[in-house]
Amino acid sequence: MRYATYLHGGRTQAGVLADGHLHPLQTRSLLEFLNWNDYERAAATRAALTRRGTPLDAVSMLAPIEPPTVRDFVAFEEHVEGVRKSIDNADGVPDQWYRAPTFYFTNPYAVVGTGADIAMPPGSQVLDFELEVAVIIGRAGRDLDPEQARDHIFGYAVFNDWSARDLQSAEMKVGLGPCKGKDSASTLGPWIVTADELDAYRDADGFLQLGMSVEVNGREAGRDLLSNMGWPFEELVAYASRGTEIRPGDVLGSGTCGNGGCLAELWGRRGRQDPPPLRPGDTVTMTVEGIGSITNTIVEGVEPRPIPPARTRPRARPHSTAPGAR
Repeated sequence: MRYATYLHGGRTQAGVLADGHLHPLQTRSLLEFLNWNDYERAAATRAALTRRGTPLDAVSMLAPIEPPTVRDFVAFEEHVEGVRKSIDNADGVPDQWYRAPTFYFTNPYAVVGTGADIAMPPGSQVLDFELEVAVIIGRAGRDLDPEQARDHIFGYAVFNDWSARDLQSAEMKVGLGPCKGKDSASTLGPWIVTADELDAYRDADGFLQLGMSVEVNGREAGRDLLSNMGWPFEELVAYASRGTEIRPGDVLGSGTCGNGGCLAELWGRRGRQDPPPLRPGDTVTMTVEGIGSITNTIVEGVEPRPIPPARTRPRARPHSTAPGAR
């Protein structure tokens, strides 16, 4: 099945996609739907399919879910190698990358859907796309093993982790981050495809052999296979649950694929910004086999409000001078 959130007649609605039509669920929120039990979800889906649907071309698609958390992994070796060269001018892949999957938390409030305009991040002149697939969690769990984790994956969507490379490069010199380099937008969509729909693409090692591609202004920039990940999604989910809880609606990105999954990888390999960074007016389209396509256009952003540099302070440790202090 495919589940979506859309805008129609001024109303936000969650629905089921069938035969090119969106059939409304008895909720406006797929996050609410994911928190129902399996029986309730199945009954709601059957009921939705009996209702009159709205053609896809008559609605505006939104991000399918407003996720409570977004973790983004870095699971493609080729991407790590290229981007590391671009941002840090370092060769190879760190040994630690092979030992355990790494992720960072990104901004759930910045998640948008296909068709949304993407504003240039304030202060950035070097905007990049990142072609990924995300899993959406459908059941809470903690300290899962990979076999258990499979039952906690509700479905998959295309994911674009927009990146301001100039901001990212500067802020990560502190040894923490990324922060504002990844804070402005992430595209999720066009809908959630349930996990069972993609089982036919699974190889003997548990990886999903899905073709992935990205175009800028109609010209292909990158193409890869999702099965080139270093870990299958079940292992990423299991790692994310270690010592903590994952919950329905949580989004976990695969990280960017290789072979042009982002511009920075190409810059690192070529030693120059070729193709150039994204600019207002550019349109980026990503397509993943078995899931669908997302498209966004870059628009002008706002100028950053100035923040002064840090004030250096003396390291003295005087007694408090607060009233009444001794």
